[in-house]
Amino acid sequence: MDTLGIILARAGSKGLPDKCVRPLLGRPLIAYTCDHVAACKRLCSVLLTTDSEPAKQIARAQGVEIVDRPAELATDTAPVDAAARHAVEVWEARHGRSVDAVVLLYANVPVRAEGVIDRAIQLLERTGADSVRTVAPVSKQHPDWLHRLEGDRMIQYRPNSIHRRQDLERLYYHDGAVVAVTRQALFDALQTPDDPHAFFGRDRRALVQRCEDAVDIDETSDLHLAESVLRAPAAVQP
Repeated sequence: MDTLGIILARAGSKGLPDKCVRPLLGRPLIAYTCDHVAACKRLCSVLLTTDSEPAKQIARAQGVEIVDRPAELATDTAPVDAAARHAVEVWEARHGRSVDAVVLLYANVPVRAEGVIDRAIQLLERTGADSVRTVAPVSKQHPDWLHRLEGDRMIQYRPNSIHRRQDLERLYYHDGAVVAVTRQALFDALQTPDDPHAFFGRDRRALVQRCEDAVDIDETSDLHLAESVLRAPAAVQP
C-alpha cells in the first residue's frame, strides 16, 4: 500500500501564533515531526503543506518536500481534510502516480511513540478500514465526572453515582498523534460537505496508546509537558 505522509502546519494560531516553529529544547516543534517521519518504514513519501515560511525552511533542510498551502486553506476555519486533498492532488500531479492512503501528522505534536506511524498504517492495511486514529484513555475528565453549571449550581452531565475511577466506562479521546485514512475515504468526503468527519469514512478503527505517548501543543503549558516527557530517561521518541 503506497502511503503518503502529510505534515500539516499553519502560520496562524489564536493560541500560539506560528506554533509549529516554536522552540522546544532548542529545536522548532516541526523538526520533531520531521524526525518521526524519517524513522518510518511504511511511507512512500512525505510532504509538508503550510503557509509558514519558517516551517518551509526547516522542513526543506530535513529533506521534506513542500506544498504551498493556499490562503483559503490556511485559516482556522478551513477543514483539515480540504488541505490534505489539495496536498495529495499536488503530489500526485508532480510524481505522476496515485497513492492508496495518507497519514496526517500535525506539526505541533513533538511527542509520538516510537513506531506509532508505521503501526497505524499496518492496522489500516490489515483491517481494510477507512481510517485509523491514535487514541488514549480518558481519566479525570471523564463525562461521568463532568458537570454543567447553572449559575454556581452543579448539574451532572450524565447522572450517576460513580465515585471510583476503576468503575468508569472505558472511553477514549483522539490524542492527535496519527490519522491514517485511505485516499478513497478522503475524497469520498466531498460527497457530504456538511460533515467535517466524513473523511474518516464508515469503518473507523483505533490504535490505543498511553496518555503520555503523545503531546499536542495548543498552549504554553503543553510545551512544558512536552519538555518533561522528552527529558525523561525513557522518552517515547524514536
